[in-house]
Amino acid sequence: MFLSVLDVFKIGVGPSSSHTMGPMSAAKRFLDLILSDEWPRPAGARVAALKVSLHGSLAYTGIGHGTGRAVVLGLTGEEPHTTDPDRMEAIIAEVERSGQVAAAGHPPYLFQPKDDLVYDKRQPLPGHANGMMFSAFDAKGRLLLKRIFYSIGGGFVVTDTELAEMRTSANKAGGPRIPYPFATARQMLDMARSSGLTIAQMKRANEETQMSPADLDAALDGIWDAMNGCIERGLRVDGIMPGGLNVRRRAKAIHEKLNEEWRSNRLNPLLANDWLSVYAMAVNEENAAGGRVVTAPTNGAAGVIPATVRYFLHFHEDATPEDVRTFLLTAAAIGGIIKHNASISGAEVGCQGEVGSAAAMAAAGLAAVMGGSPEQIENAAEIALEHHLGMTCDPVGGLVQVPCIERNALGAVKAVTAASLALKGDGTHFVPLDACIETMRQTGNDMSEKYKETSTGGLAVNVVEC
Repeated sequence: MFLSVLDVFKIGVGPSSSHTMGPMSAAKRFLDLILSDEWPRPAGARVAALKVSLHGSLAYTGIGHGTGRAVVLGLTGEEPHTTDPDRMEAIIAEVERSGQVAAAGHPPYLFQPKDDLVYDKRQPLPGHANGMMFSAFDAKGRLLLKRIFYSIGGGFVVTDTELAEMRTSANKAGGPRIPYPFATARQMLDMARSSGLTIAQMKRANEETQMSPADLDAALDGIWDAMNGCIERGLRVDGIMPGGLNVRRRAKAIHEKLNEEWRSNRLNPLLANDWLSVYAMAVNEENAAGGRVVTAPTNGAAGVIPATVRYFLHFHEDATPEDVRTFLLTAAAIGGIIKHNASISGAEVGCQGEVGSAAAMAAAGLAAVMGGSPEQIENAAEIALEHHLGMTCDPVGGLVQVPCIERNALGAVKAVTAASLALKGDGTHFVPLDACIETMRQTGNDMSEKYKETSTGGLAVNVVEC
């Protein structure tokens, strides 16, 4: 089983990897399909108009998550990793004014968002909670092409056919040949024991079958630069976040107070937690505002890992750039196991799959750079994930703000605590990480749909919107 670190950590835009980045990518894929020979195009047929319907969780919380905006952007050729957040509103306004989308290499297609983009809450699609249907028509309204896409978490997008193939081949050998093909934590530990390598070293060896060592280091450094840049932007900006809840950014003011305490040398027993929290909140406030962010492993959980890395760099003066690479490689190894055996999608398993997975990944990364053994690293991930089991996804107003921003802060605190507890032991523990991951999968399957990113239960219905 191989999931690249570049797939786990993808640079994109907020506020959601599954509800923003995924739909934007799906729309761009549909555009590419129109120009391809991969469908039975009738002789002389020309696409003239497009329609899109959103289903399941995308229909329920798509407005608050910016899903419609993302689809419009994707249909104009924009992609999550290259789109300019400062230009997005102007692009959308032009589509609404003209009633058509125009992408490079394509003729203009008729598409008026208020008519041709439907939030269908009545008909969920069978493959996944985050379903989308794209349709293309000729000038006479004849259907030429239709495709179903699913946004399966972390910005990953598959067609209905690809999803079925994934599920059929989930336990079969395949994919790129790599030296350490661990699909479970047990396999990971066995391979580490037999090879004498760390988890990060095994992950690096796998990655280097796909790219050179220099390219891998550059990619890892680029991921951290994007994460750290997101923290810095979040610490500089204040004001009200978009969406109508009138939630004010808090990271800038908290950061200023912490800097004042830092300069005064006043004793603060909560200092480490305060810095962790402000870093995580800075990222997720930036995400909520639609800024540049890195899936870690999702946008809704994007603050946990950057906050934990920044905490390590802040409080450990001997930290090096290689430590950051080790952290990210280790975290990606754990994230890949969780995604392969359960889910990182809040629409599929609740927030245990997002912030819970992020906390497990962060705990593992921190334990690694603190000198932990593979067994201690696995223990750290298990502790962090175990204490997120059952966590629901219930964003108020369908916005990735309440409780999502603070939830990332607490996820980072749990990650650091989990790493600390694991490092105090020898790696021997009662609940294996694999059992914890399977428990998360089962819990997600049993969880009511109203607690899985539909905003029809939990805080989303018990908090009066402002």
